Amino acid sequence: MDKWPKQILAEKEHVETALNNLNTAMARKEKTVIELSAIATFIHNVYNGIENIIKQVLSLKHIDIPKSAMWHKDLLNIAKSQGVISEKLSDRLFEYLTFRHFFVHAYGFMLEESPLMDLADNIPNVWEQFLSETERFVNK
Repeated sequence: MDKWPKQILAEKEHVETALNNLNTAMARKEKTVIELSAIATFIHNVYNGIENIIKQVLSLKHIDIPKSAMWHKDLLNIAKSQGVISEKLSDRLFEYLTFRHFFVHAYGFMLEESPLMDLADNIPNVWEQFLSETERFVNK
């Protein structure tokens, strides 16, 4: 990862911290609205970090970053079309983008444990795939 700028390295550290906190929250036996809200927050933090890294990678390669009202979705599409991430990863990240929208616009007491836990269980693998694909792109 010799080509990663400091901003991306810092963002990566923040995501790793959020993942560690997510693991701690998931390990709690009882999943009340408090635990579910914490889990949702850490999932949102990880996805936010992924978006921030995508923006940094696009900027590093002098690729314009979208500024539309739908910029979150456009960001994934541009990252996919530019080869930063694969179509498969883009599809997986879209699930987290959808969750991000829900998280920002809903209330914590509306969280449902089963779909939330599916997202939480899968996000470490999504993160690892994201790191692998973006590293490959940056080191081209």
